[in-house]
Amino acid sequence: MKQLSEYFGCMVFGDSAMRSRLPAETYRSLRETIDEGKRLDLTVANIVANAMKDWAVEKGATHYTHWFQPLTGISAEKHDSFISPVGDGKIIMEFSGKELVRGESDASSFPSGGLRATFEARGYTAWDPTSYAFIKGKTLCIPTAFCSYGGEALDRKTPLLRSMEAINRQAMRILKLFGHDDVKCVNTSVGAEQEYFLVDREMYNKRKDLIYTGRTLFGSNPPKGQQLEDHYFGTIKPRVAAFMTELDEELWKLGILAKTEHNEAAPAQHELAPIYSTTNIAADHNQLTMEIMQQLAAKHGLVCLLHEKPFKGVNGSGKHNNWSMSTNTGVNLLSPGETPYENAQFLLILCAVIQAVDDYQDLLRLSVATAGNDHRLGANEAPPAVVSVFLGDELTAILDAIEKDEPYNALEKTQMKLGVHVLPRFPKDTTDRNRTSPFAFTGNKFEFRMLGSSNGISCANIMLNTTVAESLRQYADKLEAAEDFNTALHELIRSVIREHKRIIFNGNGYDDAWIEEATEKRGLLNLPTTPDCLPYLIKQKNIELFERHRIYSATEAKARYEILLDNYCKILNIEARTMLEMAKRQILPAVSAYTADVARAVTEKKAAMPQIDCTYEQERISELSELTAKMHSSVKELEEAMQRVKSIVDVAQLSCAYRDEVILCMNSLRTAADKAETITAEKYWPYPSYGDLLFGVR
Repeated sequence: MKQLSEYFGCMVFGDSAMRSRLPAETYRSLRETIDEGKRLDLTVANIVANAMKDWAVEKGATHYTHWFQPLTGISAEKHDSFISPVGDGKIIMEFSGKELVRGESDASSFPSGGLRATFEARGYTAWDPTSYAFIKGKTLCIPTAFCSYGGEALDRKTPLLRSMEAINRQAMRILKLFGHDDVKCVNTSVGAEQEYFLVDREMYNKRKDLIYTGRTLFGSNPPKGQQLEDHYFGTIKPRVAAFMTELDEELWKLGILAKTEHNEAAPAQHELAPIYSTTNIAADHNQLTMEIMQQLAAKHGLVCLLHEKPFKGVNGSGKHNNWSMSTNTGVNLLSPGETPYENAQFLLILCAVIQAVDDYQDLLRLSVATAGNDHRLGANEAPPAVVSVFLGDELTAILDAIEKDEPYNALEKTQMKLGVHVLPRFPKDTTDRNRTSPFAFTGNKFEFRMLGSSNGISCANIMLNTTVAESLRQYADKLEAAEDFNTALHELIRSVIREHKRIIFNGNGYDDAWIEEATEKRGLLNLPTTPDCLPYLIKQKNIELFERHRIYSATEAKARYEILLDNYCKILNIEARTMLEMAKRQILPAVSAYTADVARAVTEKKAAMPQIDCTYEQERISELSELTAKMHSSVKELEEAMQRVKSIVDVAQLSCAYRDEVILCMNSLRTAADKAETITAEKYWPYPSYGDLLFGVR
């Protein structure tokens, strides 16, 4: 059996493969493109393509694909074989630099928000050399960007790469002011923790709501859920452990740094966390991780649920986005050091993040807005919809001292003493963690906790990179023009703290009093649903930000606004129609059949023993009949609401109608059906219960 170190990254055309297979000059040129963003010559591309093809064929690959991430939320690929005819019925295996660098796809068949009409089909995929090619099955996958014939970005990778260039550009200006002439570039890095549920495939196949929508639209909670908190970090069940073991192996072959795995808080819920990677690579890796999770789950007779709230009443799933900034020389710009009070560079970068979150809280909130995440945010397993920054006691005290221009008394690090001599002592952190915070500083990085589990990480990091780049741009403009750098730096840090401290909150984000304080006293935004969020994407101040840093044109931003709202409406349309089908074809017939059988039992008992007490049966018949009538009327109301929204053309109005009318009807139908489930005999109920699903994997 091969050691991990021998097969890690074996399916990736990474640095070691390139170094061993490319001529020295070609390798050097390609590294300059990857590391410094220099333009790649087609001659170099031809040499790389041939070496990449030879490597892939040796690994058993027969096809290649430009692997890209359109605005569908999942990856896309079109496979072409390497074969080329040479006559006499023979072939050779060929792959040119042109085929590596550029591909063509039908741009009108993907969401475009009006950027492409049906008859305007041409679109292009362009190789991203900063993200290594890899083999999946028998196909060489080449990570690419995707754009329209007119050059507009139709994917998530292109604006992410633009945002990385933007923050690099502005951070380099700041570092130059601090005398770091040896630094060539600044990259943002991300580690995306991925939460998910595993359920038995046979049970899944009996639930149309899971099949069509990824979440349960009906279901009453079992007597035992997560109340005992015994699943979190508990012993991993053998079937799940086998899945996790194979998942690790497949991810490691692809060079994905899967590091930590454990049971999460809810029954059947789990988490995988990777080691940090450069942001665009982390985004690619997270897409691959979700895809491979679902593929391998099927192999183990399981289904991997990535929906943010697959089960009502238990914790949903998020994706914690751990974000930091580092130089090419290996310096983490968010590392406070031993004396953060004296670390002016760190304090300035910290201020840039604080200001970015305050100035553009709307963009950070909308970057995680989806129909699924609307069910999760604000519940007890996720941060509230109000964006705030957690810094902890030490950094908050430092900023307070700077604002007041007072000396700072450093917090002493104490030793943890556990009262048992054989247990080691270790230094206690100066700050606790806050799991209720949307955006928390956790030592040398920020953890953006609002992302939903099914969503890719690109959009959130586009907004993070861009908004921090804007803060740094403003700082660089001021400091470059200053007569006295140190004086100007001190005053700048003080003014930022004074003007943006309202976004800092170290308390309980679940407390209703905080939401009131945040909105009424601090003036922070509270955007609870997707239709509340998305109009901010096309606010003038945000369009100006995107255009200033060349992230989105106004046209591209408007297209994304249209796509995201349209997606929200389509998801709710599918959910509502699924509910109607399940209610009319499964639930109502099942409850009616059970009611009829109970009624027949009463008739038979009375016929045999006229004096017998049938109170239980009669009460059950009455209750079931009332619930049947309620479900029937709720079905009618939902159908009428669905009919009304059909006439709405404007996508913003349509999204609000789904939120305000359709969801209310769906909730009413669910309430009656879930109540009926609790009093209907188990053998009549048409699909597996929550208890079956949550505790069915052993």
